[in-house]
Amino acid sequence: MTRRIDDGPRPKHAQLSDVLAELALRDLGPGVAIPSERELMTSYDVSRATVRKAIDSLVAGGLLQRIQGKGTFVARPRVESRLHLASFSQDMRRRGLTPSTRLLRVDEERPPADVARTLRLGASGTAWRIDRIRLADDQPMAIEQGWYPCSLLPDLDTEDLSGSLYTVFAERYDLVVDAAEQTLWGESAEGTTARRLEAPVHTPLLVFRRLSSADGRPIEHVVSRYRGDRYQLHMTLGPTRAPDADADADITRDTTTA
Repeated sequence: MTRRIDDGPRPKHAQLSDVLAELALRDLGPGVAIPSERELMTSYDVSRATVRKAIDSLVAGGLLQRIQGKGTFVARPRVESRLHLASFSQDMRRRGLTPSTRLLRVDEERPPADVARTLRLGASGTAWRIDRIRLADDQPMAIEQGWYPCSLLPDLDTEDLSGSLYTVFAERYDLVVDAAEQTLWGESAEGTTARRLEAPVHTPLLVFRRLSSADGRPIEHVVSRYRGDRYQLHMTLGPTRAPDADADADITRDTTTA
């Protein structure tokens, strides 16, 4: 029996949101389309504006997902990561997912000036540019562009780059990534990035720029763009210490995976 949407103290769009949330969680499940706007208008005797406002609130909350030209679907649960230093492959396996990689390119190039400075390449040093799409259970999760010094990693282009680069660094070159600095910001998926991630245009992205080192030597400058509808972060925060001369030495800077 269809629940009645009435003129009570709660707005109609809030009542309809409750109905749609229950429908999504109890009857439909991830990846299943909800009824069309017209069907909802007819079933609950509400306006199109009410339907859209109800759906908007559930999309904003992450329960529903709009796919342009197809409709609105129950969103799949996001993979959650705690901030830590690990490879993408390690991170996904820990969550019971199967990681895989599509290698887009690997070339020896002179990187942009800011990357060259970060990697301490000097006036003429080169780096491996490695572009990859990272997948979890065959679903595109992230696209990354990384730079790695050729002087530290000779013949890297002959190695298997379909898994964890950190494992390759450790086993082939005896270089263990032991520290990193990471910056996070938001973007929306456009053009080639959206197509390669198989994401609707304007899908929110979590963008990470990570600068990694091994035994004090810069080894990685990578920018990773994660689908925000499939990935989220968890952080445990504590009180900030009073500043003192030794404070920086006691701060652990954790990073998430790329």
